[in-house]
Amino acid sequence: MKIKIAILGYGNLGKGIECAARQNDDLELVGVFTRREPATVKTLTGVPVYAESELLSKKNEIDVLVLCGGSATDLPIQTPQYAKHFNVVDSFDTHAKIPEHFKAVDEAAKGAGKIAMISVGWDPGMFSLNRLYGNCILRDGKDYTFWGKGVSQGHSDAIRRIEGVKNAKQYTVPIEEALTSVRAGENPELSTRQKHTRECYVVAKEGADKARIEQEIKTMPNYFADYDTTVHFITEEELIRDHSGIPHGGFVLRSGKTGLQGENKHLIEYRLQLDSNPEFTACVLVAYARAAYRMNQENMTGCKTVFDVAPAYLSPLSAEELRANLL
Repeated sequence: MKIKIAILGYGNLGKGIECAARQNDDLELVGVFTRREPATVKTLTGVPVYAESELLSKKNEIDVLVLCGGSATDLPIQTPQYAKHFNVVDSFDTHAKIPEHFKAVDEAAKGAGKIAMISVGWDPGMFSLNRLYGNCILRDGKDYTFWGKGVSQGHSDAIRRIEGVKNAKQYTVPIEEALTSVRAGENPELSTRQKHTRECYVVAKEGADKARIEQEIKTMPNYFADYDTTVHFITEEELIRDHSGIPHGGFVLRSGKTGLQGENKHLIEYRLQLDSNPEFTACVLVAYARAAYRMNQENMTGCKTVFDVAPAYLSPLSAEELRANLL
């Protein structure tokens, strides 16, 4: 019997979920739910589209609801709201607010006897796991994470929500000197500002106050305030021509020492190089949707992160197949 999943929110991430579901034979995408008028939304594969207001009436037809809204304003409301009715998975990526998001979602999911997976993706998500593994293995060492060069969907979305902004793309760019120093085993002490810069390409609405927009971007807490940020105002045509892709990637490194005197150096490096940030993130979400369903079938409830999920729950393969083929 297939695991029935549904999508709430049909932007780039929702479309990625739609594609990813087709690559997993044990999953069935039963519908897309949207705040827009359903008749105006055309899906890539012809899956049915419903109004968000219809979600609760179909709760018995959905095993896992994948939430594809933004972290700035959508997920803090949607995830605890729908965890009262469904097993859910989200990609909440505001690192500083994960503890409070977890608390709100955990209360809702436990009360309903459901599983809620939060902060699933590649960072937080796959990068988080690699930080954990590296920290556990090389106890005498330091963690380093570099993102990019690539488009951050969450940061781009945050800019687009500023009054007077018509459209925007934001690139996170690692500082090469810092990355080189880490790889050389120098274990540098790096501030947030010393690891990355942020490049913003903004299309302002006609008559908008560009100085105010730039100031709001550069001082935005949790997003830009701690970085050297450059804001470029461009036309809609330039944005489409030069910034239509959504690439991303990055590195997680753990540099450490072993031996009685720390005489041996080691470096663990995990790298992602992504043509499509949302499509890769969608693939991670789909795997954790499978895990959410399986764990709930075993009567587990409450909010979970990637740290709480045994790898076997993510795979469509049986335990015997995993041991024979991947161990």
